[in-house]
Amino acid sequence: MSERTVASPLGRDLPDGLLAVRAAEGDEDSFAVLVQRHSRPLLALACCLLGNAQDAEEAVQDAFVSAWRRLPEYRHGAEFRTWMYRITVNRCLNTRRRRLPPLPLDAVAEPATGDERSSPARAAEHDAARAALACALGELDAAQRVCWILRELQGLSYKEIAHVTRTSEQTVRGRLFRARRSLKEAMAPWR
Repeated sequence: MSERTVASPLGRDLPDGLLAVRAAEGDEDSFAVLVQRHSRPLLALACCLLGNAQDAEEAVQDAFVSAWRRLPEYRHGAEFRTWMYRITVNRCLNTRRRRLPPLPLDAVAEPATGDERSSPARAAEHDAARAALACALGELDAAQRVCWILRELQGLSYKEIAHVTRTSEQTVRGRLFRARRSLKEAMAPWR
């Protein structure tokens, strides 16, 4: 069986762990499957953390380049997905530190709906609420913001977030509690 068979539809059904092992052995097709499989959620995460698509795309691309180089170091006890989240979060935090003024976070743009009930007034209110949430997220400290985004927008478990942030589950729970409390206060006028 040739290494190229991974790119076939059948190869796409392989688990991340096996693809990562093959990629660590130099199989570029296996790594391409991993990139395709995980690009979209990582890009959404980076957009939430950085606030613009260009920086997010660059951070995710850098994360995958770093992952490719570090695949031989990858410990298979952790899921490939959470390993990539950790690398991407670190890239995003480094990008944010290099910026002079902090930019407001903004949620990933939602696709336009064809709902006739939507009106310009509702759209403006929705945009204002999103801007308020982005501002409130920007006011959180980086650790709380990362935990909140990973939990609420990416759907990671407490255990996965602890792995990504290299902290304990208890620390994650505390950060999420404080983040939710701060966001609840900041968003009170929008209820």
